[in-house]
Amino acid sequence: MNAPIREAPPAEPTTEPESQLEPPVEAPESDAAPAQAAQPVQPAPAAPQPSPPPMPASSPPPPATSAPRSRSLAFGIASDIGMVRDNNEDACFGMGWHSMTVDERPDFGLFAVADGMGGHLDGERAAGVAVQTLAAEMLEKACLPLLSDLDGGGPIILEALVAASEAANRAVMKRVPGGGTTLSAVAIVGSLAYLVHVGDSRAYLIDGESIEQLTTDHTLVQRLLELNELTPQEAEYYPQKNVLYRAIGQNEQLRVERLIRALPARSQVLLCTDGLWDLVEDGAMLRVVQEAPTPQEACDRLTRLANQRGGADNVSVIIIQAPQPS
Repeated sequence: MNAPIREAPPAEPTTEPESQLEPPVEAPESDAAPAQAAQPVQPAPAAPQPSPPPMPASSPPPPATSAPRSRSLAFGIASDIGMVRDNNEDACFGMGWHSMTVDERPDFGLFAVADGMGGHLDGERAAGVAVQTLAAEMLEKACLPLLSDLDGGGPIILEALVAASEAANRAVMKRVPGGGTTLSAVAIVGSLAYLVHVGDSRAYLIDGESIEQLTTDHTLVQRLLELNELTPQEAEYYPQKNVLYRAIGQNEQLRVERLIRALPARSQVLLCTDGLWDLVEDGAMLRVVQEAPTPQEACDRLTRLANQRGGADNVSVIIIQAPQPS
């Protein structure tokens, strides 16, 4: 939470009949000694058994098949109240599709996190309104046009995200007066990520052994760092560390940070609120994501780790696995 701005059935098995063998006949026992030694009667010879069919020559390996279709977009999502707060003022949204059609449409996904502020209920409502409004706007202005556009042109995704963020800003101001929220959202179209951001939730790109923060914190302390008026060590304990100078629901005019990034193969995008990044450093986040077998497991492990380190705030995280190339 942030401080306000002020702020067919199978055939029956058949069996071969067993060969009939006559049992050996033994000489009868007698009390008198025989004139000649009795010759045992030999058993009838067994019926000849058919020779087993010759073993076929080893078959050549099957021909190589074509490479499998690329792995589809996958994601995980988690949100936790933490260890201190009485309610969860974070909100999250995630959806994605994977189609297999003649026109080879790329995977699509839409994801957002928001961290509300402005009091017990105002923050919770502001975050929910922002995320729901952005999602509804994107479904109408981007998702449905993408599905219906048979020529492949599609909407301009980044412009649609900015417009949806502005709609979220208006909705919060109207429905939650005095409330505000951060908002970080990303739309994935194939191997491209379109990002919009307001506040101090964050987006990261994880690629192999590296983690890169894609967004800027719209906080007073970050501005002072940029002006060289604080050192990183001083910023860590600055009393107004969580005061925002830009947020959803605070001003009619909204400046939205925006970005387009190509996603390397097997890379991941991580969205989170400050309840995670304030307690779990970037390197630890990277290790958890690398070691987890799935994006969902990575999200669950990160929320647990934040709580193990005190859980001072609500913590929310979304991890998106980019589609893998064939």
